Amino acid sequence: MALGLGVTIGLLVIFLAVLIGPFKVKVIEHNLEVFLFICGVLAMTISGFVKLADTETGWRLSIVEEALTAPLKITEVYGIPIGIVQIVLVVGFVIYKWNTPIHEAIRRMTNALSLKVMAFILISVLGLASSMISAILAAIILVEMISALHLSRKSEIDLTVIACFSIGLGAALTPLGEPLSTIAVAKLSGPPYYAGFDYLIKLLGIYIVPGILAFGILGMFFLGKVDPKDHGLGSESYNETLKDVIMRAVKVYVFIAALVLLGDGFKPLIFEYFTQVPSAILYWVNMVSAILDNATLAAAEIGPALTESQIKSALMGLLISGGMLIPGNIPNIIAAGKLGITSKEWARIGVPLGLISMGIYFVIIFSTEILLKF
Repeated sequence: MALGLGVTIGLLVIFLAVLIGPFKVKVIEHNLEVFLFICGVLAMTISGFVKLADTETGWRLSIVEEALTAPLKITEVYGIPIGIVQIVLVVGFVIYKWNTPIHEAIRRMTNALSLKVMAFILISVLGLASSMISAILAAIILVEMISALHLSRKSEIDLTVIACFSIGLGAALTPLGEPLSTIAVAKLSGPPYYAGFDYLIKLLGIYIVPGILAFGILGMFFLGKVDPKDHGLGSESYNETLKDVIMRAVKVYVFIAALVLLGDGFKPLIFEYFTQVPSAILYWVNMVSAILDNATLAAAEIGPALTESQIKSALMGLLISGGMLIPGNIPNIIAAGKLGITSKEWARIGVPLGLISMGIYFVIIFSTEILLKF
């Protein structure tokens, strides 16, 4: 399949706009959800000029339905749909109603344990638990705990970004954690892998669990002292209104819908170029997960025809790079929105931390593969 020069250039321009726009234009930075949604609409329109052999592209009823419903349904409990927006909304109402006792309990716990120990526990426990309670709930717990701590703004941002890296990694250990892991297990459920609930734990656990603990230790070193002159992001008294709680849920809805459209709109590029790349290079190419929906990339790349080495490298590249920028992961979106972290502030620590982590994991994963051949 040849995409055509016009389609390729069009999608690349949108890609660069999504990557650079939030850092260069303040209007975009302050209205990121709307900007991404517009880019998603444009990408979908351009992709409609391409026909893939086995996959539908462009505007169609199914993708419109997915964009409208994806933020509202990730699972069902007794037939009731449960989605990201409902969780954000319900937990927001709970915090709005009982914020004082909740924040006081968190502060008492912090005083008893010390800030640095609390940071390690927060990052490590939420990272490990996210595979069972979901990355969404883990992120909500994270931001409420950080909101209750009296930290400098820099320390709060550092702690939030590092914790979101940990949550993003941990959520991939089971199909309950995030859409990427659900899709990967579903696509590998048949021969030759017969992937079940524990498949990703067995495949990636040896890399992810030490990584989560390492992020926990790193968080202790990044955590500065309390600065009474700098009230940080969430250490001031709780002052959210009911309107703020509702608007945050609306913004999350638009954000997730935008990522669905962006991911589907970029399918022609993904299928044309990404799926043909060797695993060692694909690992680095998957850094586009920093701005695209990693579930879409996983759906395009992962399949039973791949070797376990290829599956491992593709998934780890997606998971690590997802923490680099705000659109890369659902926990990032929730945390940045609640705590008011800008794209530049997130990238200041997220990009270098992601690149260093990618480098370390690259050496570990591919040197292990080489050694196993001898």
